Amino acid sequence: VSRLPWSRNYASAGTTQLFIDGKFVESQTNEWIDVHNPATNEVITRVPCATDSEMNSAVAAAERAFKSWKDTSILTRQQVMFRLQDLIRKNSAEIAKIITLEQGKTLPDAEGDVFRGLQVVEHACSITSLQLGESLPSVAKDMDTYTYRVPLGVTAGITPFNFPAMIPLWMFPMALVCGNTSVIKPSERDPGAVMLMMKLAQEAGVPDGAVNIIHGARKAVNFILDNPTIKAVSFVGSDQAGQYIYERGSANGKRVQSNMGAKNHGVILPDANKEATLNALCGAAFGAAGQRCMALSTAVFVGETKNWIPELVERAKQLKVSAGSEPGADLGPLITPEAKDRVCQLVQSGVNDGAGLILDGRNITVKGYEKGNFVGPTILTDVKPNMECYTEEIFGPVLVTLNVDTLDDAISLINENPYGNGTAIFTNSGAAARKFQNEVDVGQIGVNVPIPVPLPMFAFTGSRGSFRGDTNFYGKSGIAFYTQTKTITSLWREEDASDKVAPTAMPTMK
Repeated sequence: VSRLPWSRNYASAGTTQLFIDGKFVESQTNEWIDVHNPATNEVITRVPCATDSEMNSAVAAAERAFKSWKDTSILTRQQVMFRLQDLIRKNSAEIAKIITLEQGKTLPDAEGDVFRGLQVVEHACSITSLQLGESLPSVAKDMDTYTYRVPLGVTAGITPFNFPAMIPLWMFPMALVCGNTSVIKPSERDPGAVMLMMKLAQEAGVPDGAVNIIHGARKAVNFILDNPTIKAVSFVGSDQAGQYIYERGSANGKRVQSNMGAKNHGVILPDANKEATLNALCGAAFGAAGQRCMALSTAVFVGETKNWIPELVERAKQLKVSAGSEPGADLGPLITPEAKDRVCQLVQSGVNDGAGLILDGRNITVKGYEKGNFVGPTILTDVKPNMECYTEEIFGPVLVTLNVDTLDDAISLINENPYGNGTAIFTNSGAAARKFQNEVDVGQIGVNVPIPVPLPMFAFTGSRGSFRGDTNFYGKSGIAFYTQTKTITSLWREEDASDKVAPTAMPTMK
């Protein structure tokens, strides 16, 4: 393992440090979590479960830094973001290599992970427009009303394993540029990318204590949710954790945004571009080994398009499964052996419930990486809505397919599913696309776009069972989440500004 700026040698692997008050700190904990390379299951570093003292120190540092950072000019904060985006861009290849090592995704996919996060930092550079307030003169005689968007204070982010760069970059840059400070708890499975970004944040001019990193699992999450200094919590991850974080954080009076699970449907109409649609389904279902909350994991074939499935299988067979660092790899391993077991069990449940297994990637062996957590592209057909393989988010390279007769049937199917993260329709009919986008109850919709994740000038608008909270990530919603509105009503009487001539006559006391 190469020496990284945030780790030291520990037996055959390094230990990941904390980042508190501008310093990389060795934890004094006696509880550690091993981080494995998913392609080999070799231990590559050990992550500390931060002690109470260390976590309190991180929050105290953020609280101290907030006192001066909140009063830093918006132009200064903007310049810090300009420098941060430049440094991330220059170091994107190194960040991507760390992601591939710890998370397993292919290098091109890891570079995309960094790039989509970088776009949020670039958007944060527009803060001089994004954080503008409103004003209305003369709401009454000599009275004006205007608003400011002011920072909240100390904020926190809890990030998932599947996007080690992008999701942290949804959080701490937006918090910082609005004048807040931040405590981030990255996934204990792949913290390296965010640790390198802390080094870059220092170089960009982020003050000591303005952003801090703690590590751990449930205890660290509970610390964030219960600490009274932390005003807002951002989370992306699983259903169970997301619901828990939303409920406990909200009960403690915190502002919470929680992106959770998904079951994203792709609807294929007979007039769709066949070649483009099949390629889109393959990429969106199997890319990143299906470990995306916006993976297109469910294909809904309308009418005669079910006859396209054999060609879809042939394309999926051509995808190369290997370690993410291997040239030409299309999908890498799953994050842990437990994740692989869960995926395989859900596939088997589909078979047991009567689904057809026309492509089975469960027993794949990757030469040179025999101990890796690999599952190849897998396709289940004739799936019914009551099957576990449909009701559960599989989070692996598995595409479940359903057949319906009409577009109306497809819309009903999607709307009866509890999730609302994303969906897509493949068609050459503008009328069909318009009907779909108007009637489907999902927060993010693609028209011939398989993974419709909005660019940062918009917000990530997952809905229904996929989101808890009132304000979404990034875009204008992100600014609203990380600020509170302060409204001022002022009265300056016109007569108080009148010029008056100094009297020279004897006062008569009238």
